[in-house]
Amino acid sequence: MSQKLGVCLIGSGGAVSTTIVAGVALMRKNLAPKQGMITESPLAQGLALASLDKLVFGGWDLREDNAFEAAKSHEVVPQHLLNFVKDDLESLKPWKAAVSSKFLHSMSGQNVLACGSFREEIVSIKQDMLKFKEAYTLDGLVMVNLTSTEKFSEPQEVHRSLEAFEKGLDENNSRISPAMKYLYAALDSGVPYVNFTPSLTNIPALAEMARMKKVPLAGEDGKTGQTLLKTALAPMFAARNLKVDGWYSANILGNNDGLVLNDPESNKTKVTSKRSVLDNILGYKVDDHQVHIHYYKPRGDAKESWDNIDISGFLGERMQIKVNFLCKDSILAAPLVIDMVRLIDLAKRRGDYGIQEQLSLFFKAPYHEAGQQPEHNLFTQHEILVKWMRG
Repeated sequence: MSQKLGVCLIGSGGAVSTTIVAGVALMRKNLAPKQGMITESPLAQGLALASLDKLVFGGWDLREDNAFEAAKSHEVVPQHLLNFVKDDLESLKPWKAAVSSKFLHSMSGQNVLACGSFREEIVSIKQDMLKFKEAYTLDGLVMVNLTSTEKFSEPQEVHRSLEAFEKGLDENNSRISPAMKYLYAALDSGVPYVNFTPSLTNIPALAEMARMKKVPLAGEDGKTGQTLLKTALAPMFAARNLKVDGWYSANILGNNDGLVLNDPESNKTKVTSKRSVLDNILGYKVDDHQVHIHYYKPRGDAKESWDNIDISGFLGERMQIKVNFLCKDSILAAPLVIDMVRLIDLAKRRGDYGIQEQLSLFFKAPYHEAGQQPEHNLFTQHEILVKWMRG
């Protein structure tokens, strides 16, 4: 019998979250095809995955709007389709969210968790999950971080060990971000965790805690559009021994993600994540690899990316490839999140814990164990995942 699985979304009122909730509701009613998901492909046949019919959604958001009102404002899922699942979406009302202006300047919304300490915030997050599980008699939970990108930060002493992190929580250490608090709450509750954002959570302290608590986790920064193409094209150049002299990437998007990335420090977090893939796949440092992200309000969720690739081949002759990808950010992201929710839940039930490197396929900057290099080649990542799925 399929497990009834609760999905706790950080940023439940965002474009990606509401697209997921609406999409699953539409698929349940046979009003939308089950496309774009590995877990609905022949590869997943025979796997004991949580059924789409058994996924229950809840989560935290700064805005008080229910998921139907939020989805209308994002304008990703067409209004006529939203109307078919209005009741499903209206029932999803966000829990109060933990936030910090130190890590996210462009905060808006009144649905904020008011606590006197970091420890109190974590207790509240854990209580939200427990109440959710009891209210819907759920067999298990998964937490997914889909909130806005936090400002760029690097691991500090408080992040180096679980002992230091625990002390930092007691002292309300300002270097502990909201994303880290959510992950700590998930691990302490035995809840598998997926970080779909580039916000820093892959720190030694929490990797140590995941092993100790025997909880699976995966991240970071969902690989949806431009980087997906990059990790598919780069192996081709490597296979044919064509030298990449330069790679210029530009993006424009006008949704809330784009607005947040207008903040230079949040932009730096995202750009750092997107830049990390090429040198690993090619085996050498690309001399001029540029990534630019620009907020352009008229586009909304319809993102556009341009890539100009300069290569040299036989006799050192120079050539160029240009790629223009017009896509819908949340439409690309939503099925990946559904896949990861079902697969990391399966990992938990199989007894796997710690960093789930077989899920690297889904990320720009995959979590990896200390001292190891992450795998970025899309095709190698796919082989690793398929091998794991087949057990």
